[in-house]
Amino acid sequence: MMKPRRAGASRGYEEMDGSNVPGYGTGVARNGATGASSIGSTGSGTDSTSPINGNGAAPPEFELASVSVVPDDTFTVTQAVNALGFGWFQVKLSLCVGLCWMADSMEMTILSVLGPALHCDWNITRYQQALVTTVVFLGMMLSSTFWGHLSDRYGRKPALTLCGVLLFLYGLLSSVAPSFGWLLLLRGLVGFAIGCVPQSVTLYAEFLPTKQRAKCVVLLDCFWALGACFEVALALAVGPNLGWRWLLGLSAAPLFAFAVITPWLPESARYHVTSGQSDKALSTLEQIAKDNKRPMLLGRLVVEGPSGSRGSVKALLGSSLRRTTLLLWFIWMSCAFCYYGLVLMSTELFGGKNKTVVPETDNDCHPLATTDYMDLLWTTLAEFPGIFATIYVIERFGRKKTMALQFLFYAGCVLLITVTNVRVFLTIILFMARGVIAGLFQAAYVYTPEVYPTALRSVGVGGCSALARLGAMATPYVAQVLFQSSIWSAVSVYGFFAVCASVACMLLPYETRGTDMGQ
Repeated sequence: MMKPRRAGASRGYEEMDGSNVPGYGTGVARNGATGASSIGSTGSGTDSTSPINGNGAAPPEFELASVSVVPDDTFTVTQAVNALGFGWFQVKLSLCVGLCWMADSMEMTILSVLGPALHCDWNITRYQQALVTTVVFLGMMLSSTFWGHLSDRYGRKPALTLCGVLLFLYGLLSSVAPSFGWLLLLRGLVGFAIGCVPQSVTLYAEFLPTKQRAKCVVLLDCFWALGACFEVALALAVGPNLGWRWLLGLSAAPLFAFAVITPWLPESARYHVTSGQSDKALSTLEQIAKDNKRPMLLGRLVVEGPSGSRGSVKALLGSSLRRTTLLLWFIWMSCAFCYYGLVLMSTELFGGKNKTVVPETDNDCHPLATTDYMDLLWTTLAEFPGIFATIYVIERFGRKKTMALQFLFYAGCVLLITVTNVRVFLTIILFMARGVIAGLFQAAYVYTPEVYPTALRSVGVGGCSALARLGAMATPYVAQVLFQSSIWSAVSVYGFFAVCASVACMLLPYETRGTDMGQ
């Protein structure tokens, strides 16, 4: 018999979108009989219009029009999230996860200005500049799978809480590093902590209704763009006067704010269900219903489909997921390689160092000028139109085609860099390339959580993030070292990887547009 989970829970329940009730309507009982005004026990042998409970008393009658029903008296997290819709709960979560994303962006953007500053302050070589960037991504690559395992086994919330504390601590300590060796170690530890940031997207996506999921995850990139713009503006205000140490210290402020709010983050209801903690999952769903002012579904919460191997990298390479996983690894690696390469090349171009090859001497110092920072800010602002364009295209053409087209457009833009030396045209080219590659990165963040089941979602995103860091580790040796010797060689490398990644996108076996996230 369909009944409320708690006494007194019958008030205010109504049929809602997303409850998936094919063939049901007013006057249709659960056992298929028509003309009934209440829900009877199936197979009980009693009159469906007058069910009797075990104590011989008739329970309260429920009109079908006032009850949210799902097949077999059960519902899944997917059905509940879709039924409860997008509301105040998701808005609060967007702000929390967005702050995490903003802090990550600031730590990444600072790499483009930290290298030149250290080159002038400590007389480090070009290869040492590249090493400052590489060590951060090395830490991220080594930790991504670790954070994925931690999130799948102990929950998204504990992992993100630890991430926030470690990021703030190591970011602040980096500002007082006494030597280049200590700075490398501390920046590597910052990278280790940043490896958990993709799990915030996993947590966020698992609370989004199917219809709003792609748009919301792509809009999350607004916080990334905001963080990048804020970091460039902070570098313009602080760098020339106070130096890179103050810049590193002040850049840790959003990390402190995120560390403070992490105790109030909700745990994933999908994680609770797959880990056998249905009561906690129900409490979370009830909180969503309360915040969104929507009635809670009735019935028993169940896991949709088998849970499979939880947190297993081996499962990612099983027969059903092998092709998807390998292609996504290459796509993510190429995406990070191209994105961070463009960021670093922008600094090199605006610094005017592409005109001549300057030997590595103690006097080889070219600090960024105000005009350089302003041009960097303009190209960074390109991420906003890139985000909104991706929102439109990704729903119209699907995830696969969107990513494929964006890789091709990026390849065309970077090859145009070799055509002109006029600063205005370079800024326009970099603006277009930065917008499209930023949108592409977020499209990958939309597709990846959708294609993996809940039991493997965190480790799947973590594995892709690890391969992305491998591409980011290699890119400074192209954008900062090879670029100084041959601009054409450097941009050709980026164009080649972008074209190959475009083909990989079209070879992906699944299109996830309009589908529910797998349990």
